[in-house]
Amino acid sequence: MQKIILSKPFEQDWIRMFTHLANLFFEETKISFDTEEDGIYVDVHVEQDSNNRFSGSAQLRQNDKAYWASFEEQVEMNFTEKERARQLKRVYSHVFLDVLEQLTGTTQSWGILTGIRPMKLYHKYRQLGHNCEEVKKILMENHRIAEEKCTLLEQIEKVQIQAIPDLHAIKDEVSIYIGIPFCPTKCAYCTFPAYAIHRKNGRVESFLDGLHEEIREIGKWLTQRDKKITTIYFGGGTPTSIEADEMDALYQTMYNAFPYMDEVREITVEAGRPDTITPAKIDVLKKWGIDRISVNPQSYTDETLKAIGRHHSVQETIDKFWLSRNMGMNNINMDLIIGLPNEGVEEFQHSLTETEKMQPESLTVHTLSFKRASEMTRNKEKYKVADRETVERMMQLGEQWTKENGYVPYYLYRQKNILGNLENVGYAKPGEESLYNIIIMEEVQTIIGIGCGASSKFMDPVTEKITQFQNPKDPAAYILTFEDYIDKKIEHLERIFPEKVTVELDR
Repeated sequence: MQKIILSKPFEQDWIRMFTHLANLFFEETKISFDTEEDGIYVDVHVEQDSNNRFSGSAQLRQNDKAYWASFEEQVEMNFTEKERARQLKRVYSHVFLDVLEQLTGTTQSWGILTGIRPMKLYHKYRQLGHNCEEVKKILMENHRIAEEKCTLLEQIEKVQIQAIPDLHAIKDEVSIYIGIPFCPTKCAYCTFPAYAIHRKNGRVESFLDGLHEEIREIGKWLTQRDKKITTIYFGGGTPTSIEADEMDALYQTMYNAFPYMDEVREITVEAGRPDTITPAKIDVLKKWGIDRISVNPQSYTDETLKAIGRHHSVQETIDKFWLSRNMGMNNINMDLIIGLPNEGVEEFQHSLTETEKMQPESLTVHTLSFKRASEMTRNKEKYKVADRETVERMMQLGEQWTKENGYVPYYLYRQKNILGNLENVGYAKPGEESLYNIIIMEEVQTIIGIGCGASSKFMDPVTEKITQFQNPKDPAAYILTFEDYIDKKIEHLERIFPEKVTVELDR
């Protein structure tokens, strides 16, 4: 536990900000204001000077060492109180991060960003009218983002706009996420709603009954309001954990219930666990014209798969990929995770070499994140993971390999407690990008979550304010309450998409 003593007290949300920044350097941090305690002492101060600029400074002292930082930024005019507070926090973050970088000798390539969506920030500045060079300058100077990361964001934006030319004009449409919470087993790093599938108590069948009803009711509302759907994504859990006939019935309900299905741009089924893929299930996918699936190896080392709780082999991943390909699946995604237990550069290079033999249409390179509720986080001492320098080299290997094999980065997000303070990057062959991944990461429209643990994001098309709403994660709770949750979701939809009233004028 690293104690950092600040020279003056701050409100709780500010303490969280300082803690998130400090945690980029130390495994665990406690912010204190008691100058009598031992720790790292930081005096941070920001004032508005006579030139109408925020002038920030920080002095850090530890034992006999001292470091100083300063930063100035023009005060933005006509800001709301919320926007002014955000700018003030940015200035404090800038100088606080600066002195911690000096102390530790570690440079944070993502600067002061601790949120998960750097691309959303990039899009915001572009929407404000800044060109690419201006955005790069703002990100580097105001947010301390490294030049190579700015270049990566610029490249991703170009690919996203090419994939979805109307990316910023689909606010009146919606996308759909359908969550099926069952998996063969639960992975050690996972916090998604994922329950080992068994059928003794009938909860799978009861859950599916509720899911069909939820699809029908949401479809009824969309039809009445003449709403188009941009993308549909089946996630979980593992959506292919259920039987082929159950998948078939679910897609039948979807096509019967949702309007304009012939205009939906993309339907994805995350068949992530190779041990759930069968010829019968692929036949069902083909029947309904769904050819975008995931077959996720995560690693090509059997010992690693066993350590993280995946009960399939490397060979099964390879076999199921070729089964899917040979049966007509023409858009296959694969996931790899950097930094899994006992894996280093050699193991990750092996995973890339095996992936090269298959050439999936897209590859997502995740960096391991210690999620609070995961088995891996609860038992950290059991799982030995790579250090910062090693995961950075693995990330560089991934960047080099994707470039050499004709993939381009098309979406990016970050997570708290992610190894090396790095990122997760989705790569795709040109034209094979996942539209849903772009839409959900850039938060450009409402996404209606249906099913167990599904999170809805209701985006007001006028204000762009986002309201989140979560379905129950546990199948038993979902079965009991799904009808109430349908009503609550429709209330949210009514608020952001009010019914248009036609007024006839007297002649």
